[in-house]
Amino acid sequence: MVAAALRPYRPRVTTPRAVLLFSWAAHRVLHRLGGPRSATELPSKGKVGTLFLVSTGRRSGKQRRNGLFYIEDGPNLVVVASNAGENVDPQWWKNLQATPDADVETHAGQVPVRARTATDEETARLWPALEAANPEYAVYRRTTLRKIPVVILERR
Repeated sequence: MVAAALRPYRPRVTTPRAVLLFSWAAHRVLHRLGGPRSATELPSKGKVGTLFLVSTGRRSGKQRRNGLFYIEDGPNLVVVASNAGENVDPQWWKNLQATPDADVETHAGQVPVRARTATDEETARLWPALEAANPEYAVYRRTTLRKIPVVILERR
């Protein structure tokens, strides 16, 4: 709490959390109605794609589906556990830490993956591409008190 008090106030100039939640809810509805092709997007040069991560709940054991932005790094998919800049890790990341094997649903179909935290070197290399594709990541990084994990989803 002391670190927050010492940090200068910077107004957040990002998409409000409620708008993000509504947007992902709309993606879930599109997914139910038309499948992954209608609700996901491939990343393009300088733009994030959208995918659905299907992971196992660490407490419930139930399948959980979360919409995420991603970029590609060779055969791997890269996501950011930003939680819209909140000071706690997102639940999907906590679930992946408990059970790293998951599936992703992209425009190209369903792919089994194994999640891991990017190394410091990978994070340094990938962060500029992530920020270029989604400038809000830079704001989240400046305003949160935690280190935002970069997560590599390796195809299994």
